[in-house]
Order: sequence, then C-alpha cells, then structure tokens
Amino acid sequence: MVKTFTGDRPIIIAHRGASGYRPEHTLAAYELAIALGTDYIEPDLVSTKDGVLIARHENEISQTTDVANHPEFSHLQTTKIIDGEAKNGWFTEDFTLTELKTLRAKERIPLMRTQNTQYDGLFEIPTLQEIIDLAKLKSAEIGRNIGIYPETKHPTYFKSIGLSLEEPLLEILQANDYRGANAPVFIQSFEVSNLQALSTKTDLPLVQLLNISGQPYDFIVNGDERTYADLATASGLREIAKYAQAIGIHKNLLLPRDNINKLRSPTSLVKDAHIASLLVHVWTFRNEDFFLPLDFQGNPQEEYKLFFSLGIDGVFSDYPDIAKQAILDFRF
Repeated sequence: MVKTFTGDRPIIIAHRGASGYRPEHTLAAYELAIALGTDYIEPDLVSTKDGVLIARHENEISQTTDVANHPEFSHLQTTKIIDGEAKNGWFTEDFTLTELKTLRAKERIPLMRTQNTQYDGLFEIPTLQEIIDLAKLKSAEIGRNIGIYPETKHPTYFKSIGLSLEEPLLEILQANDYRGANAPVFIQSFEVSNLQALSTKTDLPLVQLLNISGQPYDFIVNGDERTYADLATASGLREIAKYAQAIGIHKNLLLPRDNINKLRSPTSLVKDAHIASLLVHVWTFRNEDFFLPLDFQGNPQEEYKLFFSLGIDGVFSDYPDIAKQAILDFRF
C-alpha cells in the first residue's frame, strides 16, 4: 500500500475525510471519502479523559462540536496553554468518551462551507477504533485496501498531562493487525521526538510534517533552535530519513507564492527528499479560491496537475473526488 517515487500515481489522502462535503472528522466524512475514491482517510487524534483516542482537529472542541449548547458541561469551559498559545473553550481531555458521545459535530468553517452546515448536529465524534472498523468494512466491500493516516496532535502537551498518544495508538494498530512497513498506515506528527521514539517501537511508516513557518513544539520545549525550514534542507531531510519514511509538507514549501498570491518557481524539496529516500505528501488541496493561488482561481484541478508534474507522492485533499479526477486526467 505504501507508494514509492518510481512512477506509481500519487496516493490520495482524504484530509479529515471528505471535509469539503461533510463536517470534518466524522464517520460520514470518512465514508464519503472512500466512496469518492480516496486511498487513505486521515484522523487527527486527541485523547479523552479516560485515555480513548478520538478524531478531532484540535483538543479544543468549541469550533467543531455543539458543546457550547450543553449546559451540563458549562463548568468545563476553561482557558489552557496549548503549545504555548492560550485557548479558551472545552477540551477533550476533560471529558470521558461517554460524555463526548453526547455531543454532535458541526462544520468548522461555516461561512466558507455553508453547504456543510445542513449536517450540523447529525454526527457523533468517532473513536479511532470506529474509524478503523469503517476502513476495514469498506475495504472488504470494495475489494481494495483503504488505509488510515493518523496524526498525533499536540503530543508533548498530552504526554505532559499523563495522556500520551503514542502507546494507545500502537496498541490499537497492533490489535487490528496493522504491522510492518507495507501496512496501509502512515503515522504523522508536526513534532520530532515522538516520531523518533515511535521509530524504535514500530516498523509502520512514519511521516514528519513540515509547516511553512515556525518550529516543532518539542524543539521549543527542548531549546532546539532549528525551524521547519531547517528540517526542509537537504541535510535536514537526511536527518528525518533516520526515523521517518515520508515528509508531509505545506504546499508553499514546494511552490512558494509571491506577495500577490501568484506561484513562484518550485524549490528542490521533492528532489532533495527523494535523494534522502523520503516520500513527499503535500497538504492541503481545496477547491475554494480562498485557498488557491491566483494562477488557479476557479480551476483547482490544474493545481493538482502542476504538483503531480513535480513528482510528489501523495496529496492531502478536502475533495478526494477532484484529486481522483486530476489523477485520471494526468499521464504519469
């Protein structure tokens, strides 16, 4: 299931499910993504108070659930420092799974995706196990493997409060027979130390996420001055290759934009990563002009094709059907 950079078509990673069409991180979003032709479904993982891994974009859930409408949980509203940033709201680690199951998901960006608001209040917060069950059920039905691509969210923070994400993640994956370098799994993180630790405990493929700016939060905690830009250099990529099999990059690291949102010339990131034997998966592809470079306003398919021409190995997409069609239209 793991693709190489030797001519295979890029994989499609449904970013939080088919989140352009359904509220993100719901079983409905993941199921639709599978129907639309994705290869992997991507849950962001956070923990409940009782140590269950669930799918939410953030551990603060006021933007993605109806928690504010539940007076029985009003006493749990608080302010916390998450990765150095003060956030006010309700946090998954203060709820048991049973409590969280009484909430319902809502569209995170309703002004931009008004069509998704019709589904507000319909869907539960899924556990990782429920997502795996869905992937396996649909794989059996359609006759091809649907992989999972979990992200450990805020791993340093969760470890600091006694709810480490990595151990339960590996336990669940092992219990569900995900084993070895060719299993249909990628484990991703914006931090480095948890991936390095995971690399000593599992042969499953690991993905170092690289943002357009800033530092991994564990670097900040440990006094390491390196930035994501440093990790994206040829030498930084060689270091990543010691513990990971792929990088997941902000698309602007490969195709920068100028001050009027037009694309500039591509960087050497794909070439450098491939020399280091790393796959390159790019995030995030979306249809809305707000997210597109000026060159492709109203034409998201052409953005995919340009990135395909640069030799990437996978795309994170909110609209997996558009990614699928772009792959079908492109000659690899």
